[in-house]
Amino acid sequence: MGSQGGWGQSKEFLDLVKSIGEARSKAEEDRIVLREIETLKRRISDPEVPKRKMKEYIIRLVYVEMLGHDASFGYIHAVKMAHDDSLLLKRTGYLAVTLFLDEDHDLIILIVNTIQKDLRSDNYLVVCAALNAVCRLINEETIPAVLPQVVELLAHPKEAVRKKAIMALHRFYQRSAHSVSHLISNFRKRLCDNDPGVMGATLCPLFDLVTGDVSSYKDLVVSFVSILKQVAERRLPKSYDYHQMPAPFIQIRLLKILALLGSGDKKSSESMYTVLGDVFRKGESSSNIGNAVLYECICCVSSIYPNQKLIDAAAEVTSRFLKSDSHNLKYMGIDALGRLIKINPDIAEEHQLAVIDCLEDPDDTLKRKTFELLQKMTKSSNVEVIVDRMIDYMISISDNHYKTEIASRCVELAEQFAPSNQWFIQTMNKVFEHAGDLVNAKVAHNLMRLIAEGFGEEDEGADNQLRSSAVESYLRIMGEPKLPSLFLQVICWVLGEYGTADGKFSASYITGKLCDVAEAHSNDDTVKAYAVTAIMKICAFEISAGRKVELLPECQSLIDELSASHSTDLQQRAYELQAVLGLNSHSVESIMPVDASCEDIEVDKSLSFVNNFVQQSLEKGARPYIPENERSAMLNVNNFRSQDQPGALTHGLRFEAYELAKPPPLVTRTPASFISSTDLVPVPESTYAKEIHQAPLPSPVPDIAPVEPGVKLRLEGVQKKWGRPTYSSPSAPSASTSGIQKTTNGITYGPETMSSQTRAVSYDSKKQHVEVSAEKQKLAASLFGGSSKHDKRPTSSHKAARTRPTSAEKLREATANTATEVTVEKIAPLQPPPDLLDLGGPIPEIAPSVDPFMQLEGLLGPTQGISSESTVSANASKPSDLMETLYAEMPSTGPSGTDMYSSSLNSGVPTNANKSSQMVAQIPSVKKGPNPRDSLQKDAVARQVGVTPTSQNPNLFSDLLG
Repeated sequence: MGSQGGWGQSKEFLDLVKSIGEARSKAEEDRIVLREIETLKRRISDPEVPKRKMKEYIIRLVYVEMLGHDASFGYIHAVKMAHDDSLLLKRTGYLAVTLFLDEDHDLIILIVNTIQKDLRSDNYLVVCAALNAVCRLINEETIPAVLPQVVELLAHPKEAVRKKAIMALHRFYQRSAHSVSHLISNFRKRLCDNDPGVMGATLCPLFDLVTGDVSSYKDLVVSFVSILKQVAERRLPKSYDYHQMPAPFIQIRLLKILALLGSGDKKSSESMYTVLGDVFRKGESSSNIGNAVLYECICCVSSIYPNQKLIDAAAEVTSRFLKSDSHNLKYMGIDALGRLIKINPDIAEEHQLAVIDCLEDPDDTLKRKTFELLQKMTKSSNVEVIVDRMIDYMISISDNHYKTEIASRCVELAEQFAPSNQWFIQTMNKVFEHAGDLVNAKVAHNLMRLIAEGFGEEDEGADNQLRSSAVESYLRIMGEPKLPSLFLQVICWVLGEYGTADGKFSASYITGKLCDVAEAHSNDDTVKAYAVTAIMKICAFEISAGRKVELLPECQSLIDELSASHSTDLQQRAYELQAVLGLNSHSVESIMPVDASCEDIEVDKSLSFVNNFVQQSLEKGARPYIPENERSAMLNVNNFRSQDQPGALTHGLRFEAYELAKPPPLVTRTPASFISSTDLVPVPESTYAKEIHQAPLPSPVPDIAPVEPGVKLRLEGVQKKWGRPTYSSPSAPSASTSGIQKTTNGITYGPETMSSQTRAVSYDSKKQHVEVSAEKQKLAASLFGGSSKHDKRPTSSHKAARTRPTSAEKLREATANTATEVTVEKIAPLQPPPDLLDLGGPIPEIAPSVDPFMQLEGLLGPTQGISSESTVSANASKPSDLMETLYAEMPSTGPSGTDMYSSSLNSGVPTNANKSSQMVAQIPSVKKGPNPRDSLQKDAVARQVGVTPTSQNPNLFSDLLG
């Protein structure tokens, strides 16, 4: 790592800091930091890294995080370091954790136990480190885990521990006030602590408590005054002095608390006057901290019940602030002067020149603060100067937010202190012209209301003069380009209401000007709407006065244009104007009276004017009106009724529960002593549609029970694997039903009925492979667990040459038969057990109660195998050995060298003697010896069902189930 640097860190770390400081671009800095991150990732993951090196790595991680990069890979190492017994390493770990993690981080739960242990430590430095972490890491959920221990530390013999315990409780109060509401009395007790540091720390939570509830802490005024007096008299140790000011931060906090407690309380304020005077006299204005104490004292004096001597002392200090060359002190002076003029407005007259100097200062912040002061100082005598200054400043700035604020202030001052109507109109025109659409819409409405109502005095002449001045100024301004939309709306409204009121301007002149405005702003529908409404008002006033109205050609063209406008609002206004032009003077005067814009509109909520009509309708048999509250009550009643009578409200929501599902009807079969394997198995009607297929019954077959609706599955070629096994023979398909197909769950089924006569396919015919479509393969896989790829169905004859099925075919057939048997046997009714000695005739099917191969079909999925039609005759004359017939073509040992017969046993193949003897009677002998073609077929079948062969000639069941 190199030699150690001056801070106890390695030279490598100091070089890192130096290289980052000398980086000429952000990209170069990022490259350096990313390279450092990779180095730290590699080194910090070393389990043998020394603790001293780990401490440096954690500090370097902190440095990386400070530069804005992610160092989350090292958070857990910081948490581990906080667990260390070494004080230096523990404090480093706590420091890193408090900088890395926030209170809701997932790793916080790992640090809580460490904090609890450290809070009980005998080393007060460890306790202080834990309390520092508590203030930063403990959230609302984990407060109860450490709260009792923190409360105990309030009585710790070390003052540093007590101080930090107060800070921790204050933090708990800020996070969750209700969690420490029962501990408020501890703050009062610690206010009398012997150590000034503990007392000063207690002032912070008390300030928050007093801010929330002043009346509950009025009894502490005497204590606060006593403490402030002791501090001002320098009774605290010299270590609390700052720039020769005795404990200035404690003084500032006490002054803030006293300002809250003395506000509006004369008795409490009187007890503060003496100590506040001492603070003014002993305050040092030669340092910033001394000026801060004096400023806070001015704020306190302006908040409590006023005292003239203190106000004079505050005004003197304020004058010193304003005369200072420092912008910061001038800012404090402006703010202090704004507080004092609320008590005595005459104080501002003494500082007018200083305030004007602040207005001309290049410091924008100071200038804005001065405008706030000017707004508080405004009177009728100085409103013109102040508003003009504000408008000039508004024109010079580009900040739209503050420009909007200045415009609102100008409007407010002009409304309150306007010396003349003409000046007011001119001022408002300047504000709208330069502030544009930044002016709040409420300002425009207030201006229109002020012009309509006047100044609230009984002098009607002054109000008329105000309106005339507004009309003249607006007619003069209308020709200027780029007027704001909001200002144009005000202009149109004023011209429509008072354009012809004084008789100076004719109606045609005003309407012409309004048409020009609407034509110049054809894209602004709001301005056009105001213009059309203003024209309608002028025409209505002329008609009411008995004068004939002749629209100018441009006005008529404007009305025609707006009548076909896409805006329905403009269309309505245009049609209303045309309707007004066709009315007589009496009607027009009734609907649009002169100068009635500010009159209150009386709304007859009872609609008494329709009483006669209602009475006549009731006499004719109309239904009476039902109030809204009664309608809602009736609706609720109907809802309750609908629960008992679901059909009562056909259009309402039904809230009753769904009916229970009806169980599917059970399909019964006619009992028969002997049933052929070609019988169809009953299926519930809810699953399959009703289709009836009748198969021709050959003469050698016994009588078969009648086929019922919903019977679809056929069981030819299905060999039973459990219970008493039988082996049924396939039947020939019926010519009448061979073309019928049925679709269920996306799979096409082709139902066929087979005769009970046995047939076989010659070995030579199997050599001709026919390509089968994917749908048929999927059908075979769903029904029989395999594909009919190797089937060759005879169409003309019912019998074929006898063949000897190969071992692979038997395995595939056994898989297919097992999958089909599972589906069939689940719903087939139990039959009497067959006679085991009757080997020549058909054997009835037996449905076992539980089939262990029930899930085999799901395991196989859509597979391809040989069809069940390639079967052997049930009338075999020479029985052969079971093991010899099933596994004749397979090797004697499996992949691992074990006997294949044992592998089949482990795979679930039944081996009891009874079943073997029965299957011997059903299966003919097969030629022994390996067959390459069959081996390839077995391998292909195994791959199709998703089984990876474990040898060249795989055992399908061993791969599936073993």
